[in-house]
Formats: sequence, structure tokens, C-alpha cells
Amino acid sequence: MTAEKRARLRDLGFPIGRLRVGKHNAITDVPGVKVGHKTLIRGEGDLIPGEGPVRTGVTAIIQHDQPLWHTRVKGYIEILNGSGEMTGRTMVEEMGEMDSPILLTGTFNVPRVADALLSYMIEQVPGLGVSAGYAHPLVAECSDMMLNDMQGRHVSQADVFEALDNASDGAVIEGAVGGGTGMTCYQWKSGIGTSSRLVDICGCTYTIGVLVQSNHGSRRQMRVDGVPIGMLMPDLLPSWSEPQEGSIVIVLATDAPLTSRQIGRVTKRASLGLARTGATARNGSGDLLIGFSTGNLLRYDEAIHRIDTLNNSVMNPLFDAACEATEEAIINSITCAHTMRGRDGNIAYAIPLDRLTDALLQHGRKRVL
Repeated sequence: MTAEKRARLRDLGFPIGRLRVGKHNAITDVPGVKVGHKTLIRGEGDLIPGEGPVRTGVTAIIQHDQPLWHTRVKGYIEILNGSGEMTGRTMVEEMGEMDSPILLTGTFNVPRVADALLSYMIEQVPGLGVSAGYAHPLVAECSDMMLNDMQGRHVSQADVFEALDNASDGAVIEGAVGGGTGMTCYQWKSGIGTSSRLVDICGCTYTIGVLVQSNHGSRRQMRVDGVPIGMLMPDLLPSWSEPQEGSIVIVLATDAPLTSRQIGRVTKRASLGLARTGATARNGSGDLLIGFSTGNLLRYDEAIHRIDTLNNSVMNPLFDAACEATEEAIINSITCAHTMRGRDGNIAYAIPLDRLTDALLQHGRKRVL
């Protein structure tokens, strides 16, 4: 099977929404935010539990370029449907702050990734647990069981360190990479996707960036810019019989100065962008939303934090941006992914971009190149 060249939705000529995008149209357009991946693809053939084949990985989101742990961001976590796993959640909910990078991976990798992240932070902050306080590794997951040997828990400490050390603030690789390596979305091959929006509020320009690890939905649900693509393209279903109810992790970043409660208000709107693509957060799905703001970097050793914050009455543009960026990031996670064969010959097909383009044009979407 010849590998089709993949592309982001906007590069195909179909921008989502009306707002401007940042330089990279990625979460890394938020100043200081970095993303790194470690992708693990090894072996083929029948599943040998614990040994392979391997179709998994880890994606790291580092919130700022200041010293880890010592400098924190205001944050918020929202659970749309809770059939998923996330470590470090209670600290964020209680304190409204994050003291750890965010890592995304496959389900059974979570404990190992969290342990590796803790080891990484001890290297960065040698006094953790001794002369300093605690750290709360923030790790979230989706299931890659249909393509990957999940029992093998193949992500190692070295893999996590590599994803963190290689994180950069440039363009983000999308599709079947990092934590998204073994994912499917709307029964197409998917993985990691990202997008950003710029908004002007009271003379200042702020950025909303979203990165998703998508693994949800049945084909009939899928919509792209309102067009029922899933109903128009019902073929090329994965080789396994039943669709996964699946999961998605949505990470939202902004440089707008917000309180943790306000970040929550913006992060919740990302679920509306998810809904625009057709998702309904089904019973078996884990729909996890993580939001943070770099608008106020907080030093742990300062007794008083004086922060800037927007008036609630001017936040509507951030809500619009969260919806648009999430919708586009999810579609990018699909259009950038290649067809993949995994364990037991299971195969997830890449969405044919020529047919997607034709369907959008036939339903009145204008192509902008």
C-alpha cells in the first residue's frame, strides 16, 4: 500500500472558523510552550502479550521555559466523561496550579510514564522530597489496544526523558506520533493534532493553543466544518468489528492572564469544539480536558503572588478561539495520520484526502489556497 502524502486541513485549503492562527498554527504559538514526542513502532504480526508488536509512545507538553517545579502556571482540569485515567489531577483541582509538565500516552503506560516524569523532575530539582516539597506528575491517556501490545507497557524512562529533552517551541509533528501512535478517531487512523488562534482584547493580542490526542467516535458521527463526512465516507473501516467508544485528551494553553477559575471557563469551551466534530462523549469514553495559562508565572518560594487577570466581560473571544482551535486540532490529528497495521494484522486506514476535499467542495465549502 503506497503511503499517501498527508496534510493538515488548512493546508488542504479549508480553514476552520474566522479567527487568525498563530505562526505555526500550534499550541507552541503560546510563548514558552514546548512539545516533544517519542514514537515507538516495532515488530509486526500476531500479538505476543508483553513482547509486541509495539505501536505506542509519549508526548510531552512543557508549559514554560522557566525552571521546572520552582515556577508554576495557573491550571484547570475538566472531565467531560470519566472513563479515562489522569495522574496529578487532585493537586491541580485543589491548588489551581500545575508544578509538572503534561505527558500523554497509552493507557497501560501511565504508571511508568508518571514514575519516569518524577525521576526527570528529581534530576531537574534535586531537593524534591528532601529539602524541597513534592511534585505531582500530570499524565493522561487514551487506549491504543487495537494496534498495540498494551500489556507490554513499552514506554521506558529513557523514552520519557527523550520526549522531554527534545521538546521544542517550533512546528509540532502531528498524526501517528508520540502518545498518539496507536490511536484511531471516528474509525480513521489518528493521533496527535494541534491548532491555535489569535484574539485581540483591549489592545492586546493573546494566543489560544490546543493539542489533542484523539481516539474517539464512530464513523457516522464525524463532521468536518459541519459537513457529515462520516456518512459520506462509510468505507475503509478498521479491520476490527466494533468501534471503540474511545477517548480524547485536550490540552489548552493561553498567554492571556487568567485565574484558575477563568481558565476553567475557557477550557470547558474546548468541549464545544469537540462536539462540532461529532463527538457525544459516550459512556465508555474518557474525555479529559487540561487547561493552563502562562499569563502569570508563579514562583513557589514567593509568599505573595500578585497577578493580572482579565475582566470576565471581555473573555468571549477566548471562548470562540477555544472552540475553533479544538475543532481544527482534532481534524488535523486525522488528516496527518498514515494508515497503520498493528497487532494481529489489525489495520486502521488513513482518511483519503482527495475524497475529503471533494466532499467538502460538493457541500459548499470554499477552498482557500
